[in-house]
Parts: sequence; structure tokens; C-alpha cells
Amino acid sequence: MTQQEFVQTQTSLPESGVKNTLVLFSEGATIPFIARYRKERTCGLDEVEIAAIRDTAKRYDDLIARQQTILSAIDEQGRLDDGLKQRIITCFNPIQLEDLYLPYKQKRLTRGEKAKRQGLEPLARMIMSQRGGDPEVMAAKFVKGEIYDEEIALVGARDIIAEWMNENGSLRDRLRQMFERKSMLTSKLVKGKEKEAEKYRDYFEYAQSLSRCPSHRFLAIYRASREGFLNVKARPEEEMVLEQMNRFFVKGHDACADFVSDTCTDAYRRLLRPSLENEVLANAKEIADKEAIGVFSKNLRQLLLAPPLGSKRILAIDPGFRTGCKVVCIDEAGNLLTNATIFPHPPQKEQSKAKAKLGQLVEAYKIDAIAIGDGTAGRETESLVKNTIFSREVQVFSVREDGASIYSASPIARKEFPDYDVTVRGSVSIGRRLMDPLAELVKIDPKSIGVGQYQHEVNQSNLKHALDDVVVSCVNTVGVDVNTASPYLLAYVSGLGPGLADNIVAYRTENGKIESRDELKKVSRLGDKAFEQAAGFIRIRGAKNPLDNTSVHPESYHLVEKMAKKLKVTPKELIGNTELLKQITTETFPKVDVFTLKDILSELKKPGHDPREKAKVLDFDHRLKTIEDVQVGMVLTGVVTNVTAFGAFVNIGIKENGLIHKSQLADVYVEDPSQFIALHDHVDVSVMEVDIHRKRIGLKRLTN
Repeated sequence: MTQQEFVQTQTSLPESGVKNTLVLFSEGATIPFIARYRKERTCGLDEVEIAAIRDTAKRYDDLIARQQTILSAIDEQGRLDDGLKQRIITCFNPIQLEDLYLPYKQKRLTRGEKAKRQGLEPLARMIMSQRGGDPEVMAAKFVKGEIYDEEIALVGARDIIAEWMNENGSLRDRLRQMFERKSMLTSKLVKGKEKEAEKYRDYFEYAQSLSRCPSHRFLAIYRASREGFLNVKARPEEEMVLEQMNRFFVKGHDACADFVSDTCTDAYRRLLRPSLENEVLANAKEIADKEAIGVFSKNLRQLLLAPPLGSKRILAIDPGFRTGCKVVCIDEAGNLLTNATIFPHPPQKEQSKAKAKLGQLVEAYKIDAIAIGDGTAGRETESLVKNTIFSREVQVFSVREDGASIYSASPIARKEFPDYDVTVRGSVSIGRRLMDPLAELVKIDPKSIGVGQYQHEVNQSNLKHALDDVVVSCVNTVGVDVNTASPYLLAYVSGLGPGLADNIVAYRTENGKIESRDELKKVSRLGDKAFEQAAGFIRIRGAKNPLDNTSVHPESYHLVEKMAKKLKVTPKELIGNTELLKQITTETFPKVDVFTLKDILSELKKPGHDPREKAKVLDFDHRLKTIEDVQVGMVLTGVVTNVTAFGAFVNIGIKENGLIHKSQLADVYVEDPSQFIALHDHVDVSVMEVDIHRKRIGLKRLTN
């Protein structure tokens, strides 16, 4: 099977789309570039489908490499024949491939191998054939040396037969299906761990069909098991398995058949069950990981594409009690202007001084908006700010501060602000997040942003891979102003990477503002391929050619010029003129593929359009200061901070987020909460339950 055939089989995507996408990848094209500028070659495949082709092709390459490793290992043993070789090179199921390799796999000296070395394999074969006779009589012929009685000979024979059963690929495949379909997932508290495992008490005596266990529940049980609080099992009923094994191996009703039947029990309990149980748990973990990573990816996309306030002068506050509130002022480009510390909260309670200082800063630096971190003391600080009279109108925003401390201690922050401590850096990050969440959040490991579901339990390599894809997609969806972007943002532009991003910044520093996309070719080591991949996602504000500030790729500039010429206007006059653009159709430009023409016209109607909405202010209920203030029946307004497989968490203006369980999201059955609610949504909710001891608030979404 070729790579293309494998990818098509696994993805069910169009043949030509798969073929051309693989060719484009081999030529060094990126996912954003292929999805945006090569639609005619991929039949309009989107980023998700293109990523699936990439990942499936990688799986194929890994399988081919594994096949070769296995073939070499068996060949070195001198046991590779044409039939086995053919079975291996035509096997593209990784589990079945390992089953084929299992009998030849080098392993420590097993009980069965030891028995073979003692010369007991012929006895095992005689018994396994079940052609009549008494196993004890047969065993008597093998009593010699270390085998000093029939019982020892029979034990050795049983060990050999048990390993044959364990290595039987057909049996393993049947039992594997049974484990996948019929396993019961059970968890029990480890004795003596009651207090430590309190948060997992729902799973102290738990049982559910493994195939029906939701991913978030499985990952919670998995975490508790990993922390040593729960003993976890996943297996079907033993009687059902042994019945299957007996049907597979037992041929009659004589003494040898009874011996083989007893061996089935030993082989299952000692060899097959541990192996298949680990396998089915690993498979369930992989499925749960995939769902959790999908939830995390969807949330991260919504977070990165959060509404930006735009280029404004911002006063940002990282709130705190004892150590005070760290205040910074930043200009429209995110540059630090000044910093200070105020102490409005206990134990100092210097509210008047704090208000006066804030007023001075707002006036002195012409502040447009105030960003307040939503962590400790955030609500109290917001109340203080809203009760402060300023000389100019300012908007006040509560800003998510997850990961700000990670950024402030990072090498990136130290490089940006070498003369300031972590508190100042964290405040700057909060302010910049309000200005442009995407540009600031790309500097932080996505896992630290706090929108995941059991992110520390999932496969970290797969998580990073998926989240990197999301960041790349978001950056290229929005586009990047090459003259203001940091190297960390530029690094995510299609075709660039950290090296070329640094080179662009260095060129900018030395030569001043980049005036055109074409000028990018002068940047050190930015060759034709990198330019092709990156140019369409780069924006040049105020460029001589207005197309340089759009998503129209330079390779299509000549088409826009033809359109303008046909309509007897300049390209500049054509951009944004919807009436003129309506006159351009596939009939007037028959040689241009439909995808390209549609995208160009869409962009020309709204040139340089930012797909993100604008930031909105949310006023929380003034009655709430702590969880003790929350009462059942209250109707509140909040903002969604996280969406999981089981519901959505909502900030209602206090430290603890409330949870809208998916059963309380809508008046219909909800399978996937993300189809009904999204990060940053402003929602009206009623309080259904308050558990002060466990710091939990249950909410119901109110709909019109």
C-alpha cells in the first residue's frame, strides 16, 4: 500500500486532494498556505483536513519504519521466510503488526522458554494435539535430570502451551475485541488514602462500561490512579473470556483436553489479561486524550481570537493584597511608560492614596482603558477603580491573567524587560492582552493559559503538536503587521519560524519601516520559498501598493490589476468598492479558478479585515464579593472562561468560577457543549447550587 492509498483509506478524503496535498507538503508548503492559496489543487480542503493528511502520512511513515525494524530483527534470528515477510509488509495495523512480531520478540528468560530448554516442548506438543492418552503417562518419558517427576514435567509443558496461547495472533485479536466492547471499568480507593483522595470520592467505588465512560471521567480516574489513590481495572467477565478460549483451543473431552482447558485459565490470568487490560486502558486513554485535546484546541482558538481593544494607551494592574497592586502604563505599541505600586487593600488599606495615584497616571499618560487581572484581589481592585473619578473617560476591563506569571519569569520576558522584575512584566502582559490577546499570548506555553481539560494527563507530545497547529492557524487567520509584530508573533507566520522572524526584526531595526511585501526579499536568508509561504499573511500598513495590506497574495496582484483595468479604475479605487466588485464574475474571468476568484473578491470587499470582534465591557453583580455572597436563585451575568466536555465554567465576578453542567446549558439534550457556548460569551445564569466547603457553584443558563 502506498502512502497516498493509506491516507485516502484512513481519511476518506478526495483522491486528487490527497495526492496534491502530499505533493505540496513535499515541496515545503505549510498548512495555512495550502488551505488559503492552493484551494484549486486540494479541492477546497480546509486546515483540519489538510492537517489530517499530514498526520496520517506521518503515521504511514512510522509504520513502514516499524515494519523494517521488525523484518531486520526476525531476519537476524534466521527465522524470516517469504510468507512471514509478506504478512508483515502488508500489515498496516500497528497492534496486529506487534502481534505478528510477538513470537519472535527478544525477551527475558520466561517460564515457557526455560521449559523448552529443559526439552519439554515435545511433551507440550503431544498434549496440545489432544489425540488421546494420559498427560501423566506422557510426562513420565521426560523425567530426567532437573525434571525429577511427572508433575514438574507437566508444569513446564503448561508454561510452554500458555505462551503459545498468548502469542496466538488470532486469539489475541478476538479477545482484544471482547476487551474493547465488554470491559467494565472499575476503581476502588487505595486503603488509607481517604483524606488525600477526597476530591476523587465519586470514584471510591465506581463501575461503568469502559466503552460508555466519558473522556473527562476516564481522565479523572486515570489521574487518581497515577497519584496512587485508586486501583483501576478494565476487563470483561472472566467466564466469558475463558469460554472463548476453550472454544478456540479445546478439541475434545479427554484428559489432554482438560489439561489444555486448565492451561487456558493460567494463560489468561498470567499473560493475556495483564497485556490486554493494559492495551485497552491505553486505547481508552488515547481516545480520551484525543477528545480532551480537541476541547483544549477549540478553547485555545477562541482565546487567541478573543476581541482585541486595539492600539490604545492602557493602564494595567496586577492585583494583590499584602504585596500591593502592581501598576503599569503602556503606550499604543505596548511599550512600558512607567510603573508603580499601590496598596488599597488590607493590611495597608491606603485607598485614598491609591485612587489619587491612579488618577495622576490616567491624566499624565492620557490613558484610554484600564486592564485589571482577574486573579487574587481582582474583584476588589475593580471595585476600587470603578469608584475612582478620572479626568478623562476610561473603560475598565477584567482581563484573564492565567499564564501571566509564567510569561513574567520566562526568558522572553527577561529579554523584553531586563531592567524590571517579574511583577512589572506580569502587569505589562495583562495590559497587552487587552490590547491584542493573540500577539501577547503567543509568548506563553498554551498549556499554561488555563483553558484545558486534564491537560497534564494527556499525551504531552500530541497536545503540543495540536496546540501549535492552533496558534499557527490563528496567527495566519488574522495576519501580522510586519512593522509592529514581535519576533515571537512573526515566528508563527507561515514559512518563517524563529530564525527568519529575528532576521526581519533585525532588518527593521537597521533600515526602518518595511515599505512593501517585496522588500521582505531583502531580509537575510528569506528566500523565494519562504516569501511565497509568508507574503499573503504579512500586512504592510500604509504601503504604496494597497494590496500589501490585504490577504491577496502577490502572485495574484496581476489579476486584481486586470480586474481594475477592465472596469477602468485603479486597483486602489477598486478596493472596497462593492458595486464595482459585483461586476466581476467567473464569466468575465473564465481562466481564473473559482476558489481564487472568490477569495480575492471577498478580500477586496473588506480589505485587511480583522476577523475578531471588538472587546466588550462586562459589569458583574455588585452584591458579590466572595462565594459566601452567592445564594441559590440569584440571577447573574458572567463570562465563559472554559468549555469542557461536561459543561462550561463561568466567571461571575468572584474568585471561584461557577459551572453550567451540560444538562443545564439548553432546553434540548446537549452532547457537545461547544456547540452551544463559547469562550468569552457573556451569559445570563441562575444559581442552582452552592457548596461553600468544596467551593463549587452550580449554574443554569438562562435563554430567551
